[in-house]
Amino acid sequence: MRHDLSMRATEVRELMDDPDADIGMLEQTYRRFRLVNALVSRPGLLYRREIRPRARRGPIRILDIGAGGGDVCRMIAARLRRAGLEAEITALDADERAIRWAADNDHGAGIRYRCAFAADLVAEGEQYDVVFSNHVLHHLTATELDGLLRDSEALVGGGGVVVHRDIARTRFAYALYDAATWVLSGTLFRGSFIREDGLISIRRSYARRELASLVPSGWAVRFGLPSRLELSWKAEAAS
Repeated sequence: MRHDLSMRATEVRELMDDPDADIGMLEQTYRRFRLVNALVSRPGLLYRREIRPRARRGPIRILDIGAGGGDVCRMIAARLRRAGLEAEITALDADERAIRWAADNDHGAGIRYRCAFAADLVAEGEQYDVVFSNHVLHHLTATELDGLLRDSEALVGGGGVVVHRDIARTRFAYALYDAATWVLSGTLFRGSFIREDGLISIRRSYARRELASLVPSGWAVRFGLPSRLELSWKAEAAS
């Protein structure tokens, strides 16, 4: 099926966001996020560029907003552990189903799982060295995006960084994901929302110019391969 990708398809919603979504398919989706994110999101870049250099100076605090099944947090925790570095990592998600599954599948990673919004942590006065999200921006309206960015700034201490990474809406991204997941839909991704929701997510995602036109001063928007957007902001170092 051909879709118009010239603008965001904000009228469609991912199947897994439905409160009545099949719990078996939902949990299978969380389970498969590890593979999808490893291939598409390249979380190792965030670790090498922002997390490891800070952790080498001493223990740090890390916050993942919209953590889903928590796979990115667990990957980061494993890398830090292998490097002998210390960090307190919090996986935050407003969906209780995601947090419950992630906590049940922590496998000793030692992640803190919280069902809450970023604004709740701001109200509590929490501060982190690295705040990030993966595949969250496309869920948001312009107003919600503004709120997330303001909350993110408030949650970062001196010298800290915010990195929100997501899909860039391109025909290439849609065609590539469509083909790859069609091949695997009857095997690896069977019984999950990976294929359907991934295609919807691309349709809902921002193009680089759209995102750049919405963000406040001080935020940087970068495009990367394969069809990725990175939105970042750095706090001034404490004097």
